[in-house]
Amino acid sequence: MKRFIQNIKNIWKVEELRKRILLTLSLILIYRVGSFIILPGVDYSALEKAQAGGQNTLETLLSLFSGGGFSNASIMALGIMPYISASIIMQLLGMAVPAVQKMQNEGESGRKRINNFTRILTIIICGLQAPSYLSLYVAQKGAMPLDASTFWWVQTILVLIAGSMFAVWLGERITDKGIGNGISLLITVGILARLPEAFIAEIGISSGNLIKIVLEIVAFMLVILGTILIVQGVRKIPLNTAKRVVGARDVDAQGTRSYLPIKVNASGVMPIIFAQAIMTIPVMLFSGKGNDSGFFQRALSDVYGVGYNTLLAVLIIVFTYFYTAIMINPRKIADDLKRSGGFIPGVRPGEETAEYIDTLVSRITFPGSLSLAIVAILPAIAHIVGVNDAFAMFFGGTSVLIMVGVVLDTLQQIESYLLNRHMDGLMDGTRVRGRRTENELSGI
Repeated sequence: MKRFIQNIKNIWKVEELRKRILLTLSLILIYRVGSFIILPGVDYSALEKAQAGGQNTLETLLSLFSGGGFSNASIMALGIMPYISASIIMQLLGMAVPAVQKMQNEGESGRKRINNFTRILTIIICGLQAPSYLSLYVAQKGAMPLDASTFWWVQTILVLIAGSMFAVWLGERITDKGIGNGISLLITVGILARLPEAFIAEIGISSGNLIKIVLEIVAFMLVILGTILIVQGVRKIPLNTAKRVVGARDVDAQGTRSYLPIKVNASGVMPIIFAQAIMTIPVMLFSGKGNDSGFFQRALSDVYGVGYNTLLAVLIIVFTYFYTAIMINPRKIADDLKRSGGFIPGVRPGEETAEYIDTLVSRITFPGSLSLAIVAILPAIAHIVGVNDAFAMFFGGTSVLIMVGVVLDTLQQIESYLLNRHMDGLMDGTRVRGRRTENELSGI
């Protein structure tokens, strides 16, 4: 406790860090307030009455990522997810479209152009999602105004688009002027905002059973620790750099020794997001198509069923290999190493290096994909053992991976400020490492 208090004092002493943290908290507060401002004309009492009967898992998940804005029918109901979808699309286009690849290789100017296209694509996605949200969610809950005119539809769609873009603007301001990755922080805050409510509900259900509550807290902490191991896990490939010669003398006669970090989970949370998105498509396609399709729909709608979770785990493993292949290009890494004079001891530069890296990535991707699959089905396991649905969502899946990754990144930035001013780090005897290492693949 004494060290914790001293760390807080050190953080407060650094003026730039103090200003950045205060700005970040202020912008997060604005985002949280916006998630409770209801859309004009929406009957919130009817919305509350419809929600009293419970939400399906998809609604719970969307509400989780929007900090409650989705279920509240707020001006930020779409949240930050359209921007995330647009970023994923641009990233995939960068692997297939030469024009986007060219922009990615143009440095800062190319990054700005890609960001502009991402914002434009975000507006388009919001324009498509907003009418669907109003007709498929707000209208079904009976919260639509009785005299909903064309003007109301147009203004409400524009408000939803503006709310989502304002959330994007807040996230970018946090990234530029605050601390941490703004977009990721907004998602994390939305997730954490639901945790106290879910935990209190679990205490109410398990009232009088103190042992069960303690065991659930211990299990939750073990899940967090396991997720940290998955996020932080790195296979270090030793590298040697050829000696440098300046003039007639060797600057570094022995060369330098470093390592090439290959992450066990190089794909991050993307395989789970892709797999869950794929799982929702058959449910929408076969909705109301007869008894057989109804059975198929019920099987895929039961997120705690064996069939659903088995298929989800298989899809996550497949998408992990797919996304890792997109993220890590062994041939490009080998070429970059060859140009920079680096080589793996015992492996010839060029084609053999590419094959060696490809083999190693394939070997470590399997345990990484298997770990992701286990994390994804943990909420179903928690539900089976008696944890309520709201609290079970925090025992795995995208929520835990996002929270752990963002918290580690933010702590790493704070610690960097402290160490640059010759202060103690946040932890004694070690350093906080975020999801990105110093020798990231793109920096070789």
